[in-house]
Amino acid sequence: MVGGGQLARMSQAPAIALGVRLRVLAESATSSAAQVVPDAPVGDHRDRAAVMSFARGCDVVTFDHEHVPTELLRELEAAGVAVRPGSVALVHAQDKAAMRSRLTALGVPCPRWELVRETAELAAFGDDVGWPVVLKTTRGGYDGKGVLVVDDAARAADWLDRSHRPDAEHAPLLLAEERVAFRRELAVLVARSPSGQAAAWPVVETVQVDGVCREVIAPAPDLPADLAAEITRMALRIAGELGVVGVLAVELFEVDIPGGGRRVLVNELAMRPHNSGHWTIDGAVTSQFEQHLRAVLDLPLGDPRPRAPWSVMVNILGGDYPELYRSYLHVMARDPGVKVHLYGKEVRAGRKIGHVTVCGEDLDDVRARARHAADFITGTIDE
Repeated sequence: MVGGGQLARMSQAPAIALGVRLRVLAESATSSAAQVVPDAPVGDHRDRAAVMSFARGCDVVTFDHEHVPTELLRELEAAGVAVRPGSVALVHAQDKAAMRSRLTALGVPCPRWELVRETAELAAFGDDVGWPVVLKTTRGGYDGKGVLVVDDAARAADWLDRSHRPDAEHAPLLLAEERVAFRRELAVLVARSPSGQAAAWPVVETVQVDGVCREVIAPAPDLPADLAAEITRMALRIAGELGVVGVLAVELFEVDIPGGGRRVLVNELAMRPHNSGHWTIDGAVTSQFEQHLRAVLDLPLGDPRPRAPWSVMVNILGGDYPELYRSYLHVMARDPGVKVHLYGKEVRAGRKIGHVTVCGEDLDDVRARARHAADFITGTIDE
């Protein structure tokens, strides 16, 4: 697995259970995954020599993030390395322009969009779809980074100027999208193997604050069964059409249809375990991490069904407590049903350093307990 973050870290336990030896290309010896995976050489995912050397010791190469250069992925494949997901699929999670173009060609509903390089182009798009407009870098953005909401084209002048690199003379680098008036955000995770076997977890509701996921409710409450089925079918179709191997996360906007009814628009894709699926560690028969390993190794996929009627996952963001141990002692003693997962990261304000999950029969109870645990660990509350 290229990348030594928390996704690689949380893949170690299911790898052990499956009898699989996990190897991680970590950013440093103190990376989240390097603390728990014995075989974790240090190297930069952009360094050709480091990645090629790492891959020679692996039967299959997969990813903790999408940032390995596409050209390097193609070189690995040309050398006979089993790269899963492959470069042809992964580019749609790496490049938002490629993703929007392909999904639109497939007839998948998306926000209205346009690739822009000039102020005049952005102004014309905004006048057409309505202001404000969401402006995104086509590569590299995550957790609200690389996203700018503008009320007029002049406010995006700095971003547009920075896009005028010599190597980008003929390639629009900024994606302009309509700002969607959504009722809530949803996500669905599916997994697909090289043999074409696929499995899907329930559609979940995600709660975002300042572009960062704070909470996930599984399954999404008050979601019509027909719309949930439509979302799942769409995600499975995307996985098949793009040739995804492993876990695919499809993030969505749920919007109201004038005159009644609801529909969804695809916001983002991720081809790896995803924050919206962390609840599956404790709340599903097969977690997204185990399923990803099964899929990339072409093993039979596991059962994705939930273990309880409701699961709520709340992210722990860096707060006032630099030392977390005593805080989660209190949380565990107060509520033995809370599952705490910490990532071995240095505490910094706003940084994802862990998550908590609570499963149960009553959604209000489960949600309140999960929120309380996360708030106590971050120092938002002290009782």
